[in-house]
Formats: sequence, structure tokens, C-alpha cells
Amino acid sequence: MRSFILRRVALAIPTLLGVLVVAFLLLQVAPGDPVEAMVGEHADPATVARIRQQLHLDDPLAKRFVLYVAGIARGDLGRSYVTNRPVAQDVRERFPKTLELAGAAMLLAVLIGISLGVISARRPGGWADRVAIGISYLGVSFPVYWVGLLLILLFAVTLKWLPPSGYGSPRFLVLPALTLGMRSIAFLARMTRSAMLDALRADFVRTARAKGVGEWGVTLRHALRNALIPVVTIVGLDFGSYLTGSILTETVFSWPGLGRYVVNAIARRDLPAIQGSVLFLSVVFVVVNLLTDLVYARVDPRVSYS
Repeated sequence: MRSFILRRVALAIPTLLGVLVVAFLLLQVAPGDPVEAMVGEHADPATVARIRQQLHLDDPLAKRFVLYVAGIARGDLGRSYVTNRPVAQDVRERFPKTLELAGAAMLLAVLIGISLGVISARRPGGWADRVAIGISYLGVSFPVYWVGLLLILLFAVTLKWLPPSGYGSPRFLVLPALTLGMRSIAFLARMTRSAMLDALRADFVRTARAKGVGEWGVTLRHALRNALIPVVTIVGLDFGSYLTGSILTETVFSWPGLGRYVVNAIARRDLPAIQGSVLFLSVVFVVVNLLTDLVYARVDPRVSYS
């Protein structure tokens, strides 16, 4: 296990270096002037020149990259052009809210998606199976932002059960979590159903039934555990994408997380905020993928890391 972790960390280092280089270069050639976004189009040219010099935007590209990498090596993600605060501080304040949203969405997806898949697999072709398949198709087909707007219209505007947007009590978390988790519910239901159908036809399930184990015991203790390997893969990848790609959901529901922070930084050409956030989210995604691989050993001891 230790050697496996070391190998994965060694492979992650060039990946993160590539992300750093690509993010830096793309932002340098992207259209728009960050200084103009800060001070406006009609600002005094002398003021614009002074700000550009202070931010090292007039330096050669190679020098700016060296300065940026040196800051990263010290743990400094730079200082935001907009908030005038260290990007690391902004990330520390925003990321827990994104983590809260991602965790709630993944919890809903696991509970609903796996339950639908198990119920569907126990009676293939029955009404429960058809309902689960219908929900899966709808969840995969609808865009996230459209699902969010529909949920706001139904539960916030029409029924007035939940707040339409914002951050506060757990009631504010329900709609964005359900919106973000909708696609995972669909994927997990379909994946669990397929894996459960294969497991329920296996010899060990017939043996368990022959020994007198109840139907739910066979389903949950024997078939489900053996069907969890592909499900764990989906959970790990989707959770990583929630942490790094919940931009649309956070924007629709005005959720003050890191995704919305990145959107605002892009709109204002806040280069340090964009670069620091992208690098941090890349590290998060790599760590989540590593943890997903390690969970395999807990789910199925037959998995080897040699």
C-alpha cells in the first residue's frame, strides 16, 4: 500500500506541474486587460502604467512565470487583484462551503442512486425497475442549470417550501445539493442495477440462498458488496468533479463557494485568483482519486496494489 501511494504521488507531480504551466500560459494569452478590468476603460494612463508595473504585468513572460513558481514553492498563491487579499486566504474561506455542498450532493446521490439500483435489480422489468430507469434517463438528459431553475420554480416560487438561493441554514442546502447530485443519482442507479444483476446470478449467491439466507440478506450482504467496485469508481470521480466543477450550481443558487469565486475572478480578469484556484482544485482532484483507489481495498480485499 505504501509503495502504491508513493507511486501515485510521484505520478501526480508532473501532472500538477503541467496544470500550472497550462493555466499560466492560457491566462497570459487570453483576451482582456486585468488592469483595465480593475480601473475601468477611461482611467488615467499614468495610473494604468503604475498599476501594471506594480503587478509585474510589464515584465517578460518568463520572468513572470519564474516569480509565480517561486511564490508557489513558498506556499504563496499570490494576491487577488480584486479583493487585495492573499488568494490562499480566499480559498480557505470559500472551499469549506464548496466541500459542504459537494458532501451533501454526494450523500443524496449515494443514498438515492444505490437504493434505486438495488430495488430495480431485485425485480427486473417490474414497475420499480421502470421508474428507476426513467429517473436515470431524466437525470442524465437534463442540464444542471436547467434542473436548478426548475427546482427553484417548483419548491421556492410555487410551493414556497425552500429558499431560492443564498447561504445559511440547512434549508438553503437542499436545492443546490439535489441539483448537483442529480446526474450522479442517475449514473449510480444505472451502474448499481447492472452490477447487481451480474452479482445476483453468481454462484456464491445461489450458495447463500441454498444455505437459507434471506432474500434481503443475500441482496445486501453478498450481492451488493461485490457490486460496489464500479460504484465506488463513480462516487470517487463524481465527488472529485463536485469539488472542482460545481461552478454552474453555485452560480445558479448564489452559493458562496470556490466555484463562484472562480467565475467572478474570470469575469474580472483576476489572474492570481484564477491560477491559484485552478492549481488548488487540481491538487484536490488528484487527492480524491488517490483516496478512491485506496477505498477499493476496503470494499474488496481481492484488489491488489502490488
